[in-house]
Amino acid sequence: MKILIINGPNLSRLDIRDSSIYGDLSYKELVNLITSHASTLGFTVDVRQSDDEAQIIKWLHEASDSNLPVIINPAAFTHYSYAIRDAAEMLKAPLIEVHLSNPLSREEFRHTSVISGVASGTIAGFGPNSYLLALDAMRTLLQK
Repeated sequence: MKILIINGPNLSRLDIRDSSIYGDLSYKELVNLITSHASTLGFTVDVRQSDDEAQIIKWLHEASDSNLPVIINPAAFTHYSYAIRDAAEMLKAPLIEVHLSNPLSREEFRHTSVISGVASGTIAGFGPNSYLLALDAMRTLLQK
């Protein structure tokens, strides 16, 4: 089973962001961690990152057309991108929203997710383990 993992803006620059919020893995190390854990669950993953809202929408359309399950960290787009939300709503397969940090423990503008309402679930605040927990949850969702 293939899972599309989409990462939004600035995630490719994890190694230079505030490590107290985002951890101390580089983006490449994060991708390797995700890929390794997915393999133990019998999944193949296609991990992508873009700072471009339009590109993320195109990837969600691709997933919808291919009936691919998606794990998405929309990053800053979480809070205001109704276009990404609308594209996510078209998915037929499960969608899990993830965040490295816990948005509810941060600035008030981060407390609202326009994506959560169309996601199967949200996992946040566990650093890189958020992705691993999302893969575990996706396995459960796909077994139903």
